[in-house]
Amino acid sequence: MDIQTWTYLIVGLSFALYIGIAIATRVRSTAGFYVAGQGVPAIFNGMATGADWMSAASFISMAGLISFMGYTGSVYLIGWTGGYVLLALLLAPYLRKFGKFTVPDFVGDRYYSNVARFVAVICAIFVSFTYVAGQMRGVGVVFSRFLEVDINTGVIIGMVLVFFYATLGGMKGITYTQVAQYVVLIIAYLIPAIAISYQMTGNVIPQIGFGSTITTGERAGVYLLEAIDQIHRDLGFPEYTGAFGPGNKSMIDVFAITFALMVGTAGLPHVIIRFYTVKSVRAARWSAFWALLFIGLLYTCAPAIATFARVNLIQTLHTKAYAERPQWFKSWERTGLIAWQDKNGDGLIQYAAGAPFVGKPEFEESSSGEAVLGTFGEPRLKNVSTDNGNELYVDRDIMVLANPEIANLPAWVVALVAAGGLAAALSTAAGLLLVISSSVSHDLGKRILNPNMTDRQELKYARFAAGGAVVIAGYFGINPPGFVAQVVAFAFGLAASSFFPVIILGIFTKRTTREGAIGGMLAGILFTAGYIIYFKGFVSGATAADWWFGISPEGIGTVGMVINFVVAIVVSRFTAAPPLEVQQQVERLRAPGDA
Repeated sequence: MDIQTWTYLIVGLSFALYIGIAIATRVRSTAGFYVAGQGVPAIFNGMATGADWMSAASFISMAGLISFMGYTGSVYLIGWTGGYVLLALLLAPYLRKFGKFTVPDFVGDRYYSNVARFVAVICAIFVSFTYVAGQMRGVGVVFSRFLEVDINTGVIIGMVLVFFYATLGGMKGITYTQVAQYVVLIIAYLIPAIAISYQMTGNVIPQIGFGSTITTGERAGVYLLEAIDQIHRDLGFPEYTGAFGPGNKSMIDVFAITFALMVGTAGLPHVIIRFYTVKSVRAARWSAFWALLFIGLLYTCAPAIATFARVNLIQTLHTKAYAERPQWFKSWERTGLIAWQDKNGDGLIQYAAGAPFVGKPEFEESSSGEAVLGTFGEPRLKNVSTDNGNELYVDRDIMVLANPEIANLPAWVVALVAAGGLAAALSTAAGLLLVISSSVSHDLGKRILNPNMTDRQELKYARFAAGGAVVIAGYFGINPPGFVAQVVAFAFGLAASSFFPVIILGIFTKRTTREGAIGGMLAGILFTAGYIIYFKGFVSGATAADWWFGISPEGIGTVGMVINFVVAIVVSRFTAAPPLEVQQQVERLRAPGDA
């Protein structure tokens, strides 16, 4: 069978599994919809947390970024991994003990204010929509290649599926669907990693193959990382393993992005809510252990996959005649996510440093809407760059998905990777949509607007909110502000600048007041969002010289977090102390034991 047939088969079976689980676990109560009735076993919750955590950014885009950025791309790996450890050890047990199953609920009760709750609701919705845009974009990328539909159609298909099992099963359905999705995504990630590692280095363990010598080809006997460094030097790219040199990010930007990703993790509402689905604080701690183990299986493989893909891509395409390009290139070319423009008229694919186009790629179309082809049958770009010799455009988000095809692995492996990418994107999207719906129906509707709302009414509004959120998420998936991992990085920065300080201060200090929390959240998220919107929406082609202290929009959440802390602490010093019962509640929260 060909790749498309295998894809229809494997993706179809996985979708049938997800829908079957949603039907079998459908809920009729708010406790089931929001926190799965708090009856999920710790190991299953760990798997669900892993799937929730490992989004399209982790599965599709992280290795793609490392593949192009080399050492600098490790900020995503370090930031997200370190962030989960921070969340699991520093925050999750205390939040679970507090007993509120949404972040706005915690903020509203800890800071004894519906205004604080409302600000937290707005922040949660803003962060979640930013994050879910990256997931829907990932779904579109997978569908566009493997089901041969355009990216926008792929996003719509993903919207329909997520809407079905998120609104029907709520957190209970999402949890057990995510268990299945974790199994699919980790198998899909590990099988090609193991196969390509053995193919290139003779070692079946990718993490070891990453540091081994190449066994075949003209570079046989050379260490893999030495080979990729030499390839990069020859083509004019920054050294793959080099740090902070020309062409790489500065030290302060690397630090800012890493820190924003770490503390942003601790403020992500869709991950925090997972620790309320288990029976006790002890079970929450075990959930964190299992989740870290399951996450580590994928994250430790990502640098190896990135390097394998980078070496194979360059060796397969550089100086190859376009007319003899491999079949995988032709397949991805139809999606517009890889393209070639012949700048010197020799018909050979020349890959080197520099962008092959100005701004985003725009393909020429005839008056009838058909693609205009060049001398060698290539789709023509409108905005070809003439200031460098690079003729090849490769979207970073395709590297993991195309990797098995580049390495000539069997068609069923290629299809399995497609199913894994969809599982990663859909699992996180579902968790985020639940956060949005619970923020609207529970935190805004039940706790602020209508405290007398019945469970039945609340459940109905939660489903309506989830449906509306799916539509908006689909729009942002069709019109994303960047690469999948880049969009997700913005979400982490927003979470870092809004939630992390008020959660930390709410747990570990008794003196932080509602006025301080409200002021801190508003100052942090407004600054961070304004910075991101300005440089991504109004300043085209901004560089490190344009950024404040050389910190990119992906890392500005670190500064926003500091602003939040400073405002919250200063304002708290000049406002009345929290009520005595709130201070006693904070003391009990940090006392040993589950009670």
